[in-house]
Amino acid sequence: MANIGIKDTEFIRGNVPMTKEEIRILSVAKLQLEEDSIVYDIGAGTGSVSIVAALQCVKGTIYAIERNSEGVELIHANKEKFGVTNLQLVEGTAPDCLETLPAPTHVFIGGSGGKLIDIIRTVREKNPKARFVLNAVTLETLGEIQKIREAFPEYEDIEVIQVGVSKSRKLGEYHLMTAENPVYIITLKG
Repeated sequence: MANIGIKDTEFIRGNVPMTKEEIRILSVAKLQLEEDSIVYDIGAGTGSVSIVAALQCVKGTIYAIERNSEGVELIHANKEKFGVTNLQLVEGTAPDCLETLPAPTHVFIGGSGGKLIDIIRTVREKNPKARFVLNAVTLETLGEIQKIREAFPEYEDIEVIQVGVSKSRKLGEYHLMTAENPVYIITLKG
């Protein structure tokens, strides 16, 4: 499989959120992709997770779902830059835009627009065994875990890890560590 450690600087960036390198590596690893996986990347932003997934799933298809017009343009640009042909861009809001797509085997949710439960329900109607990985940076999204447990009791073992990344930066003759926002990576095993 292809390298999942693409540097953030290699992506064409704009003013939309991007899953940062270290979080992207862990999130894609938690997805446990196969070369023929069908992946939804919901709230795809710049498409960084979609690109890495497309490079991993050479016989599969990745659907990058994004509602922000700048994000849509960035996903197009990054798709061209990395030469991935198995990435399909879906412009719209989940879960509404998921209805016509084929059933996924894996789902990454980087942004849900407040519709997390509805997204999970829609995907589960297509494939109750789909594996989900969610990234949460807000306490509100983290608080949705209890609602997921209540709505989907079959997810008895929801894995939650909290990742804090600090990176060095130069200040004069010295190097200081600068912390990134902590991120929760949540895995729902189908």
